[in-house]
Amino acid sequence: METASQTKNQITEGIIWKQLLIFFFPILIGTFFQQLYNTVDSVIVGQFVGKEALASVGGSAAQITSLIVGFFTGLSSGASVTIAHFVGAKNDSGANRGLHNAFAIALGGGLVITILGILLTPSMLAAMNTPAELMHDSILYLRIYFAGIIFNFIYNMGSSILRATGDSKRPLYYLAACCIVNIVLDMILVLVFHLGVAGVAIATFIAQVFSAVLVVIRLLRSDGLLKLSLQKIRFYGPLLKKQLKLGLPTGFESILFSITNIAILTALNSFGTDVIAAWSAYGKLDAIFWMVSTAFGISITTFVGQNYGAGKYDRVKKSTRVCLLINLAVSICLVVFLIFARTFLFSLFNRDPQVVQIGSDMLVLITPWYVIYVFIEVLAGALRGMGDVIVPVIITLAGICVLRIVWLIGALQISPTIPAIIFSYPVTWILTALAFIVYYFFRERRLKTT
Repeated sequence: METASQTKNQITEGIIWKQLLIFFFPILIGTFFQQLYNTVDSVIVGQFVGKEALASVGGSAAQITSLIVGFFTGLSSGASVTIAHFVGAKNDSGANRGLHNAFAIALGGGLVITILGILLTPSMLAAMNTPAELMHDSILYLRIYFAGIIFNFIYNMGSSILRATGDSKRPLYYLAACCIVNIVLDMILVLVFHLGVAGVAIATFIAQVFSAVLVVIRLLRSDGLLKLSLQKIRFYGPLLKKQLKLGLPTGFESILFSITNIAILTALNSFGTDVIAAWSAYGKLDAIFWMVSTAFGISITTFVGQNYGAGKYDRVKKSTRVCLLINLAVSICLVVFLIFARTFLFSLFNRDPQVVQIGSDMLVLITPWYVIYVFIEVLAGALRGMGDVIVPVIITLAGICVLRIVWLIGALQISPTIPAIIFSYPVTWILTALAFIVYYFFRERRLKTT
């Protein structure tokens, strides 16, 4: 493999819209496969085990796993941004140190979360007002999930590093293989061995191990800046500090999102199993938008990171605008599709008419506002690529987390209804997007004088 200093870097030199899409689509398809194997879990238990199993897998348990994985994905962005800067500056040795430091973070963090997760699962579920009839299966699912979370961390860190160097295809191949393994095991363990919730949890565990092994083998067999050596995995003081400085705020930002989602689910839990099941199914459909938005966010972070590291500030600004326009166009199409196909889509998860109707109503309330969130995702990703993470976290904390909690408290006091609770999403998205737009333009003007 040629090193970064020997090859032409299309991200810093190629046609922006073309290279952005070439980089984006493998991430999107990979995210689709990642979401698909999570969705298959819900479809199989919802159709063949029951709505209680669907609520157990996709309710409180899903929010907890989203919080943990989201935090580590945000943390891994610190590694990807520093490596992207090294690649843009053609600093191969710095990128290699970043790789090994990042794997040390994944292994250490994974071990800690595994132990804490297994021990604290019952307390976390109880704190979320999880209905008594769902507790047993939810605890079982989460504990098996936490047992394999270190492999999830290894895969996410490894794929993040590959993308930071401009390789978005291999993470796609690994996720596709992982998805196939998970689907096959889901069908065998649930439909043949009748293991129910335990079956989908075990399938997820094995699939996570498989994806981690694939990405590690790839990095072990690579040459140049992507060469992983098990003996070199350790913490590099200054680099660790830099990666944590960039990654921790983004990780905590993800936690803030998850906490507000948990607060909303806690409020919805009081409405019963049908509402929880509907919300669980909606979460899988909602993920169609988030996987597109996340793919754009990852893409622009890498593009901005490498161009910022190379000192090409005009490309930083232009790539951000191009990414915004493309993401807006795609989001509008997704909104139209989800609204018109909502009844059919919900029936894929559960045929209970009440569950389908509740879920469809939720979808109509939220999805038209997805286009607003585009500004938050893309601008936050661009700022992250510049190494600016503190202010975006503050904006997120104030605009989404604090305001959403305040809204929920008020809604439960004034109008304790499902629409009043759910409408906290568009209100907070609008205000947060406005704040990001103002701050981004301020930050962009500073680039002209840098």
